[in-house]
Amino acid sequence: MLGDRLRLARKRTGMSLRALEDAVSGKVTAQALSKYERGEMTPSSDVLLALSRALKVSVPYLLAVEEAKLGEVDFRTRASTSAKDRARVEAAVLEWVERYLQLERILGLDSASWSAPFGVLRGLKSLDEAEELADEVRVQWKLGLDPIPNLTELLEEKGLKVLLEDLPDSVSGFTCLVQRPGGLAPVPVIVANRRKSLERRRLTLAHELAHRVIDPAGLSEKEEEQAMTRFASALLMPRDHLVCEVGARRHLLSYRELIDLKRIYRVSGAALLVRLRDIGVIDQAGLTYAFQSVARSWRSQEPEELEPASERGEREKPRRLRRLCMRAVAEKLISLPKAADLLREPVAHVEAELKGPQAVDADHHQ
Repeated sequence: MLGDRLRLARKRTGMSLRALEDAVSGKVTAQALSKYERGEMTPSSDVLLALSRALKVSVPYLLAVEEAKLGEVDFRTRASTSAKDRARVEAAVLEWVERYLQLERILGLDSASWSAPFGVLRGLKSLDEAEELADEVRVQWKLGLDPIPNLTELLEEKGLKVLLEDLPDSVSGFTCLVQRPGGLAPVPVIVANRRKSLERRRLTLAHELAHRVIDPAGLSEKEEEQAMTRFASALLMPRDHLVCEVGARRHLLSYRELIDLKRIYRVSGAALLVRLRDIGVIDQAGLTYAFQSVARSWRSQEPEELEPASERGEREKPRRLRRLCMRAVAEKLISLPKAADLLREPVAHVEAELKGPQAVDADHHQ
């Protein structure tokens, strides 16, 4: 188990065995590290401490007994994603999920419980059915027709684990099930690329939600992705609401009108235009003209982004893990250092969130 944890933590950092040897200042050789990971040798206490510091994980994490495993991982751009990148991402997701599950166990919460809108996955025969399914999800979750202000918060509220991670540029996101030992139900997780714009991340989250509710059996890979994208667009931009905003039939939309609309629905300008074509507000010729004129650069460059590039990943980010951690430490179910370890943050930061910055400053001046 120690070997598995050590290998997982190393892959998360992207370090080779030789790089890890250098990171611990030669306290142990790459050959010995390889034997640790294979379970053929056990590190001494001082080496274990050095490894925990180099890998930025706690010693208890390396010594933990329980182990989760990723299942049903599909990057869907496998050809352009290296094995090293996939290993790093999968290791980061597993390490994060294990901290999440540990916290939920402390609080007595059911990690696998999520408000799935349907009892079973739903099959599709057409793209129009993907649209209808998105409408059904809105009905089941009582969302009405209004735009969704914070999709991340909604998915977390429904029990899905949402993680922002630095993924390869070729990967917008993926969904997976985390298998737990002891016959426990698997935990659904959606991962989105922190490096992408907020508009792109929201579409990715909705797209990956589709993979959790739609049965792709009978669809080609291309048809499957088209169906998921149609579902995502319909969920974020409900037909009736959008038609009410722009009218049932349009020949031309101005730049400012399109920008205002993308801010209402919090989606990319390109996705908005395609959605207008899909529901018949504009035709294919109108879409082509838009991309040749007012929106000629929108496929590669997002106009008037909702989130500045300098703040990438800071808006609509997952917050449930932090809330649960604050709850556990406030109720004295875990210590302040333990909370800092679970959040991977300095104790002072966690203490400030627990007490408020003024209280912390007063404590430090006493």
